[in-house]
Amino acid sequence: MSGKPEFDAQAVIDAMAPMIGIEIDPDFREGVAANLKLTADLAQLVLSFPIEDGDQPAAVFEA
Repeated sequence: MSGKPEFDAQAVIDAMAPMIGIEIDPDFREGVAANLKLTADLAQLVLSFPIEDGDQPAAVFEA
């Protein structure tokens, strides 16, 4: 087990919904939680990519 706590989507919903003035319908709460978890997982993937101090963004992006 790592020292990093598990992402708790339900806690994020409980904290943020009232803060931004929205009410999450109980029928949609699990879907919202699933999307928050997916977003957190994707953010962690981006944050874990090694970037050096001198790295610069590409001038042109190509697929």
